[in-house]
Amino acid sequence: MARNGEEENPQRGNSGSATAAVGVRARADPFLVVCRCFSFITAVAAILCIAIFDGIFRCYAVVIALFVVVAETEWVFIMKFWKVLEYWACRGMLQIFVAVMTRAYPEDSGEREQLILLQNISCYMLLSCGVVYIISGILCIGHFKRARQKKEVSRDQAVRDLQELERRREELEALLLIDERV
Repeated sequence: MARNGEEENPQRGNSGSATAAVGVRARADPFLVVCRCFSFITAVAAILCIAIFDGIFRCYAVVIALFVVVAETEWVFIMKFWKVLEYWACRGMLQIFVAVMTRAYPEDSGEREQLILLQNISCYMLLSCGVVYIISGILCIGHFKRARQKKEVSRDQAVRDLQELERRREELEALLLIDERV
């Protein structure tokens, strides 16, 4: 019995330190947080571009701008069929295309000054996001981001597995104590 007790103490010490280490590793990756914020800004700019287009003549522009928004969410279903959107340079070109289409929208002077201001803001925001995406694509930042995301997913899975093992170990210890009493 003393021998079992000696073996249990180091295991408990290790599990306690592993749990403490898990708490330290649970922080979000700052690079991925910045990427998510940038994706949000790009999606908002594309939505603003959608708000500007009216009339049936510009429906194709709305569809392409919606496609930019969906691409920024990185849904697995969309990314599976449109592999080209995994490359940031391609995303940037698509965003620049939507920005140019927004900028080409005819400006009516007079009563629609607020709409023209919104058009200019959304156009230049999306244009700058597109340029950043192209430069980042050339520098292979997208590959770096995907690698960090895989690492984050595997880290989260390891934490869940560790918590499950810890819970299972406690259950087994409780069963062992019950068996020793009987």
